[in-house]
Amino acid sequence: MRNVFYFFILLFVMSTSVNCRQPNREKEVAAAVEIFRKGIVDADKNLLKTITADELVYGHSSGKVQNKAEFIAEIISGQPLDYITVDLADQTIKIVGTTAVVRHTLSSETTSNGIPGHLKIGNMLIWQKQHGKWKLLARQAFKL
Repeated sequence: MRNVFYFFILLFVMSTSVNCRQPNREKEVAAAVEIFRKGIVDADKNLLKTITADELVYGHSSGKVQNKAEFIAEIISGQPLDYITVDLADQTIKIVGTTAVVRHTLSSETTSNGIPGHLKIGNMLIWQKQHGKWKLLARQAFKL
C-alpha cells in the first residue's frame, strides 16, 4: 500500500513539472510563429531559411504545395503576392512532445503587380523542435 502511495506521489510530481514547462514551450512556439510572420512581411530570405525545416511542406489554400526552396523563392519574389501586412488572430498552440500544432486566422494586406488586395485564410502549422529550435515543418492554409 505504501508503494502505491509513493507511485501516485511520483506521478503527481511528474505531471506538475510537465505542466509548469508547457506555458514556456508555448511561448517559444509563439515566438517562432512571430519570426515566421516577420520573415514573410519583410521577405527576409535568411530569416525564412532559419525558421523553416529543410523538409518543409507548404500548402496553399488553392491546393498548391511547395517545398522550402519554392516557398522562399515565391516570398522573396513578391509574386504572385507581396505581403504588406500579416496579422494573426485566434491562435491556438497544442504541443505534443517535440511537435506543435498551431492554428490561426491570417489576415493580410497584399499587392499583386501593384494592385492592392486583401487575404483572409485559416492556417494550420506543424512545428518540430530540431536541435533545440522550433522549425516550421508543414503548413496548410484553408479558405474561410
